Amino acid sequence: MTAESTVQLTGARVVLEGFGWHHPGRETPSLVDLDLIIEPGERVLLLGPSGAGKSTLLQALAGVDQDPDGRSASGGLTVGGVDPRDARGTVGFMHQDPETQVVLSRVGDDVAFGLENLAVPRERIWPRVREALARTGLELLLDHPTTALSGGQKQRLALAGTLAMCPRLLLLDEPTASVDHEGAQQLCRAVADAVREDGTTLVVVEHRVALWEPVVDRVIVLGDDGRVAFDGPAQQTLQDARELLQHQGTWVPGWVPRTRTPVHASNGMDPAVRQTAVSAAPHDITPPAAPTENAPAASSMRASDVAESAQDTGGFATVPAAVAPGTTLLSARDLAVSRSQPGRRALARRRRRALAAWRRGEAYPEPDVRTGAAPAAENITVDVRAGHALAVTGVNGAGKSTLALTLAGLLLPVRGTVWATDALATDAPADPSLWDGAELVSRVGTVFQHPEHQFLRPTVREELEFGPRQRRRRVGRRDARVTDAMADADDARVAELLRRLRLEELAEANPFTLSGGQKRRLSVGTVLAASPRVLILDEPTFGQDARTWKELVDLLVEELDGGTAVVVVTHDRDLVAALGAYELRLGS
Repeated sequence: MTAESTVQLTGARVVLEGFGWHHPGRETPSLVDLDLIIEPGERVLLLGPSGAGKSTLLQALAGVDQDPDGRSASGGLTVGGVDPRDARGTVGFMHQDPETQVVLSRVGDDVAFGLENLAVPRERIWPRVREALARTGLELLLDHPTTALSGGQKQRLALAGTLAMCPRLLLLDEPTASVDHEGAQQLCRAVADAVREDGTTLVVVEHRVALWEPVVDRVIVLGDDGRVAFDGPAQQTLQDARELLQHQGTWVPGWVPRTRTPVHASNGMDPAVRQTAVSAAPHDITPPAAPTENAPAASSMRASDVAESAQDTGGFATVPAAVAPGTTLLSARDLAVSRSQPGRRALARRRRRALAAWRRGEAYPEPDVRTGAAPAAENITVDVRAGHALAVTGVNGAGKSTLALTLAGLLLPVRGTVWATDALATDAPADPSLWDGAELVSRVGTVFQHPEHQFLRPTVREELEFGPRQRRRRVGRRDARVTDAMADADDARVAELLRRLRLEELAEANPFTLSGGQKRRLSVGTVLAASPRVLILDEPTFGQDARTWKELVDLLVEELDGGTAVVVVTHDRDLVAALGAYELRLGS
């Protein structure tokens, strides 16, 4: 640390005595009877399957847990000898969703926010701000707008703001989940240096065990029942309990679960078809792992099957009919993309004019954004094909999520075109940005980078039912005879997804009370339930333990085998390999 920013610190002591937590409305508690002491300066890696209560425990340690009636928490919990809610300035907490920690419009101001609240003298604030940004690799101008940051850059920003406060207890919830591999290593080194120099107590929740194993000196594993399953020295615990950890779904170094292999793996695609951005060279992908001996059977009935049957009997098909594997569904040419978009009035005016021209059978103008902002990514030419997977990869800030939203028709391109072929558009315009919600739900299903941004209903079950219900409503306007059959198939699909995504016991829970990994699975489930022909998924395996990762991969492979096109924005190299995806790497 610099001379100006040096702060004399000692780590905080954490004591839990019979601590438990029971979310209102849940049948079973999240945490049960935890008796733990974490000594000052200890560095702890907190592991456990998705939904085991890891994030809940961190929130309790940070004093930000929500317990208005005092009925959720039980037992005792102190940080530095006091209630965490009274330990102002002692605890630094990086949330699982960094989006929730961005509070100001400029990068420098956002990092300085915590220091200002702690009344740090002004002359000491800005050296610490610059040092924290440099440590985390976010070397941007201090007045750079936070709204222009990618998800991974916001994760770096959140960590920089937390480190700048020099807390005595540092709590990190999935600090590298949205960061590329090189960036994750840099962030890990930054944390290791900070806690070593300051004597800070560290508790980190992270699925990349191999990344943090050299940093921590202790591993605590929570079980499915919310109790401590393992607790001991890092290397010894990971070695002695390796087999049990694998069974529990904890990621251990050198192990990846075996998954189904796609029937039409993109690795076998004709090289001429493997189109990538002009500025981004394609990467060879490791062949998918061999299928497991007892691979799960594909879903017995999809909503699209019902729709196609209805078409045969004169009903109205709400989703495009099945097409041959390899058929192009979406085509992007010479594309430049940006988050900067025209205002709502301009977008509505453009949509009205284009739809009017389309209904008259006339050519309609290409999108004209003219934002003046530099594109997040450009020179992109790529096809999205039925039964094949496309992985969009690259460093943070390369424009991956922006490209995904543009392919989905949710953002207009700055230059170039995105067109749906007749196989996908059917009776709708070729430009996906002109589709309304009912037209989108049966054609393109999109999972956003932050799952909370797409939750609309009060329970998990209703969230899964929402998309199919919207599709049936549209069908009913054309032919009410098919909706009953579709409803039965949709109900079966929702029940299957609840089971396979391990959300059955949470069916009546509010989506916003789920863990980060559970929210991610629910967000993927909401688009799978509607059975669109194209899936566009931003970081679909974020926050998953090995068991839920495998189930998500198997579900996506089944979609591929059923003719669905899958586009994933990801840093997960194992996912790229498991889907047999061809790769579009941005930012090279």
